Amino acid sequence: MDRTSRTTTGRDALREMQQQAGAVFPEGDDASLGPLHFDDPAGEYKAAVERCAVLELPGRARIELTGGDRASFLHNFCTNDINRLAAGEGCEAFVTSVKGRILGHIFVGADTDSLWIDSGPGSDEFLLAHLDKYLITEDVELHNRTGQFGSLLVCGPDAAKCVDNALGIDAGGLAMCHHASGVLDERTVTATRVPFTTQPSYLLTVESELLARLWEMVAATDAQPTGSAVFDVLRIEAGMPVYGRDISEEQIAQEAGRNEAAISFTKGCYLGQEPIARLDALGHVNRELRGLRIESESAPEIGAKVFGETGEKEVGSITSSAACPGEERSVALALLRRECTQPGTLVTIGGAEGERVTAEVFWE
Repeated sequence: MDRTSRTTTGRDALREMQQQAGAVFPEGDDASLGPLHFDDPAGEYKAAVERCAVLELPGRARIELTGGDRASFLHNFCTNDINRLAAGEGCEAFVTSVKGRILGHIFVGADTDSLWIDSGPGSDEFLLAHLDKYLITEDVELHNRTGQFGSLLVCGPDAAKCVDNALGIDAGGLAMCHHASGVLDERTVTATRVPFTTQPSYLLTVESELLARLWEMVAATDAQPTGSAVFDVLRIEAGMPVYGRDISEEQIAQEAGRNEAAISFTKGCYLGQEPIARLDALGHVNRELRGLRIESESAPEIGAKVFGETGEKEVGSITSSAACPGEERSVALALLRRECTQPGTLVTIGGAEGERVTAEVFWE
């Protein structure tokens, strides 16, 4: 059985299991997409913030770097300190252009003999091409493992306990972006602590044909099956951007608002370091990604304009938005001018036919 057929078989088995649990899928019945919800979005959201939820994150990019120069090579092309990573450790980073603009948003994990890049769906081919362009004589090999693996997210106050019960992994002892391994049917399952929600969250990665089995084991720990609609709310509340939607090559790295998590200002030279360091010396960017809490169950449209509190001066635009299931409120991410980025600042959002709604800036 080749890799493609193994992936298809694993996805089909998981899809059947999700359908039996009441999953509602996006229009078009696209097998590459996970469920929107399981017919109870409010219950799913409540479980994710009060107990534990499990959801599929389909199509995430997985790239493996091997060879003796792998750490020093990747270190030269992203914003965080890869050279310091020991086996089991990891970090968040941006891949940047020579002008310091964001080309990719990645999570890096170190094993004894390799580095792993995890990133959003559809980013694998670009990242591989970008890195390969700079390979000359370094002892580095790039491997696209995207189709070989699948991922589940387990999140909530009880997430560590659920992962431990399912796989025997001490997830609660992991620092952010660090990982540990368990075994499922004699195959390795990697559990990585990730900042995808405001609650403890763990990305479980396994070979694709075992994804349904992993889902079954986690769900048996009383983790609530959850869909992408709730995940969008959770990641917006955590300030977790989606590349190509909230951030892109249009933004310099600091505009993503993740300096502490994703940028080392002491690591020395890398592609894009000079403009990023220069901007750091100036002390601020002109705009930055921020969250908005909106006392309306109608989420604003993507691209809607954001104005200052008086509604006169345009200060930004909405990049992502989602209604909070079961609650009369919604949340959004927006790129805002510097004068409106302080948490607690009130702004107004433009809507159809000149309607305006008030929102409060937050940042986790």
